[in-house]
Amino acid sequence: MTKKSFTLLLSSLLTLSMLSACGGNNNNEAAATKDPGASTGTNTAAATEPAAEPEKPTEIKIMLPLNTTDTPPDTIKTEVEKLTNTKLTYQFFPADTYEEKLNSSFATGSLPQVTYLKNQTTFLQMKEAIKDGQFWEIGPLLSEFPNLNKLKPEILNNTKVDGKLYTLYIGRPLARQGIIYRKDWADKLGLAAPANTDELFAMAKAFTEQDPDGNGVKDTIGVVDRNELVYGAFKTVSSWFGTPNNWGEKDGQLAPEFTFPQYFDTMDFFKNLRDGGYMNQDFAATSKTDAVNMFTSGKAGLYIGGSMQDIDTLNKDLIKNVPDAVLDTHSMVAGPDGKFAQWMIPGYNNVVLFPKSAVKDEAELKKILAFFDKMMTPEVANLMYWGIEGTHYTVEDGKAKPTDNKELIEREVKGFKDSVIGEYETNGMYQSLNVLPGRIHAEELVLENVKVGVADPTAALDSATYTSKGVELQQIITDATYKYMYGQLDKAGFEKEVENWKSRGGAQIIEEYNAVYKK
Repeated sequence: MTKKSFTLLLSSLLTLSMLSACGGNNNNEAAATKDPGASTGTNTAAATEPAAEPEKPTEIKIMLPLNTTDTPPDTIKTEVEKLTNTKLTYQFFPADTYEEKLNSSFATGSLPQVTYLKNQTTFLQMKEAIKDGQFWEIGPLLSEFPNLNKLKPEILNNTKVDGKLYTLYIGRPLARQGIIYRKDWADKLGLAAPANTDELFAMAKAFTEQDPDGNGVKDTIGVVDRNELVYGAFKTVSSWFGTPNNWGEKDGQLAPEFTFPQYFDTMDFFKNLRDGGYMNQDFAATSKTDAVNMFTSGKAGLYIGGSMQDIDTLNKDLIKNVPDAVLDTHSMVAGPDGKFAQWMIPGYNNVVLFPKSAVKDEAELKKILAFFDKMMTPEVANLMYWGIEGTHYTVEDGKAKPTDNKELIEREVKGFKDSVIGEYETNGMYQSLNVLPGRIHAEELVLENVKVGVADPTAALDSATYTSKGVELQQIITDATYKYMYGQLDKAGFEKEVENWKSRGGAQIIEEYNAVYKK
């Protein structure tokens, strides 16, 4: 067909279409006129009334920590915007330096409308500002949003400040921590998963001294740790020794964990590991990224703390360097008394706040909450957590199976995954279809951990002094703990630092917590 013929045909089709459309309207008007239940005037107006304009997308700026190397592209964001009728601006900042950015943005009044914190510690840092009225209270509004109203009350209660709710939470299993270890090394050396803390120490020693990688060079270490007492190895091992979870009862009174003998046992454990050369010597200055790289390069055999569910990512990176490597997970490590224990989080690992400096009124706040309400639908939650079906994951047996292209998931999805509100029980997203044996084992152990879980008795309690000084005072204990493990402080020196903690406000914290604990 020539271009001229095609043009004539197109013109004829358009003419017929317009005539048909006019005829259709006339027929509709005629039908409306014949309707005995309605007047002609009313239906004519209805027929000519212009269609309502679509609602303008809600513009939202969001600040959150980034746990990957590179900022994700807009692949997921674009799809989320379509589903939620929003225009989103994500401000990603590296997790390792996020607290600094959070503090500087707060100090300059430049926090965006939606501000993710980093963890429970940064939440505590913000409590004073929350009490000072610098963030919106959202508790009374949740009933207006059917999906947000599904969030677990017991977890929401753990995030309240002075009995009021200001936050949405990112849900996490209560006790995911444990060991990810080189099972191929253990098998080669004839070692079973450590049943107790003595066997854990012995495994670290063997992984260092007995050439588990078989290259004839003494170039491996047992434990790799990072500069984090809570989410690194220290707190997990401490719970195995029987240390309370932040606070415990002593003589009928609440007392901080570092006043218990089991805390000293844990410090001695790591001091001995370091002195023996069975862990990285500079762990107090090692970032999470560097610790992970040391493990995935094939130089370390035990990665403790954090989440056993990280085994998928660690395995992916490790087998690039050591194709025959095999990882497994373990968490049932008994203390010297033969008992099992696992510290538990209060059901969340992060929260979201809404600064009054960025959200001008309640009407704007409700529009932002409407976005989070849509995030808690299965369609949006799956998109943000798993990615695009067929590209980043497939569905098998009603569960999500990530694609083999782990780099694609890491690059495009991970940044958004860490921001999803609630958990699968409340937002309806798919659970994971796990295929890696060590990950399957990890999911079983997460359930076992809860059975011996130890809660923080102060999680839902409040102390004015802790809110204002707690993080600052904790640095005294953190520094003293590292110095003890490095051999720079003895027991008397550590106890002197505890007295320093008490004199600068710690004694008041103890008093305030006990006052509300007894009620």
